[in-house]
Amino acid sequence: ANSDTSIDSIVFRSNTFPLVLVVEGWIRKMVVSVNIPTTLNARTLSAKHSLNPRAHLAGRECFRRKRATFSQVARMGSTPVSQGISDKKFVTNEIRSINWRNVVGATMASVALLLPGVSPAPAEAISEENLIFLEAWRAVDRAYVDKTFNGQSWFRYREKTIKNVKMIEREDTYQAIKDMLQTLDDPFTRFLEPSRYASLMGGTSGSITGVGLEVGFEDNGKGKTRMVVVAPSNGGPAELAGILPGDSLESIAGVKTESMGLYDAAMYLQGPEGSKVDVVTRHRGAQDSVVYPLTRKTIDIIPVSSTMCPAPGGGQSKVGMIKLSTFNSNSADAVRASIAQLREQGARAFVLDVRNNGGGLFPAGVEITKMFQSKGTIVYIADNDGVRDVYEASGTALAPSEPLLLVVNRGTASASEVMAGSLSDNKRATIVGEKTFGKGLIQTIVPLSDGSAVVVTVARYKTPSGQDINKIGISPDWLVDPASLPSDKEGLCYAILSLKQAPGLFGDSI
Repeated sequence: ANSDTSIDSIVFRSNTFPLVLVVEGWIRKMVVSVNIPTTLNARTLSAKHSLNPRAHLAGRECFRRKRATFSQVARMGSTPVSQGISDKKFVTNEIRSINWRNVVGATMASVALLLPGVSPAPAEAISEENLIFLEAWRAVDRAYVDKTFNGQSWFRYREKTIKNVKMIEREDTYQAIKDMLQTLDDPFTRFLEPSRYASLMGGTSGSITGVGLEVGFEDNGKGKTRMVVVAPSNGGPAELAGILPGDSLESIAGVKTESMGLYDAAMYLQGPEGSKVDVVTRHRGAQDSVVYPLTRKTIDIIPVSSTMCPAPGGGQSKVGMIKLSTFNSNSADAVRASIAQLREQGARAFVLDVRNNGGGLFPAGVEITKMFQSKGTIVYIADNDGVRDVYEASGTALAPSEPLLLVVNRGTASASEVMAGSLSDNKRATIVGEKTFGKGLIQTIVPLSDGSAVVVTVARYKTPSGQDINKIGISPDWLVDPASLPSDKEGLCYAILSLKQAPGLFGDSI
């Protein structure tokens, strides 16, 4: 074949339309007619026509890209087999727009893909490992927020990797996927091995397999922050081993925490039940660190707890405290129940503590925000083309007017920042603490066929005022030294109600 070999026309006709390929070049005229059902999918093609399913999947990729070589056709294709071509008009229009003059390579071998009983050249075969890599590549290609892919040709990266990177074992494939995602320079677009994916799914559904540590950041007194233990879970491996609130967390699984984010730490702490991980901590005021070899176990997550605040001068105030640790599938119902319970106990104002709440399920964050905000915009969802979705309050708030104070810190991130931004911009709450983390990105999780997954950044959060949260965060109305705000609910109550600004916010509720 030569570079001028081209397909001048591909025509689909009738309900079971023949595929007519007119190939010109050194083959003057060749017409191959194959009856193909209107709805194409890999299973149908394989069963009825003895065609290579990957050839069809590759054709879909060719149509989408409007340009491909026949040699590429044999090795492309990551579309799930459940997806087919059902719109003949769409297909016809897409085919007419293809620049077939650029079709090069083994033309005869490619046409053989459509001929029953004729196999393509072995050199064009694609391995199962390549297919998993292509699934991950396609997930990013379809959904990633930055369509420049950090200033690179995403298509060429795929071709270069398939051609040059050997993927023999599954670990080779996983490393190739990780290397690909690193080129995006986005720490939140990442790869999850099957065990980590399963663990993450458990973490958003009310339980998690890990060592039972809630971690956050605190100022080390030298103008920098360090990762510390906020609280060990009751009865969890960390608590039973002797790890205490306030301990400095120095390393996890041999990796120093100096450059870790909260999500990175969570991923290192989680893992399959029965697996082991070394956690190195230093007790507050101690000189030496301690190595704790911990065994992971399944831990039920308690996302919400609440209490009535005691008055600073004695007795009980009318301020209810709600601690919201994460946004999972149980969080909204738990907050709803806490509001009702605190009201029964006489609460006329609320303190909502979202310190070290790194987010979780975005819909849960929106739903809980609606419980305190009766009107106005909650958040804008935007990508590089601008705003593409808006979430509004629904007028069904449970506590729409009571004085509300939201406590935040550097560990407040993602969905927690959506809540803080909405309540602040709509003048519904007073924000107290320090500037939040600044994770204003939305990810979607795309499962791969082998049980692994890729987490892909698909959009950005913007507050009702149009502020981009990412890498900026939410600034508090009252800037308070985080060291002066205890981690326990009762201690936080006392610290908050003792602030000089408190009477102006809570009035006679104190």
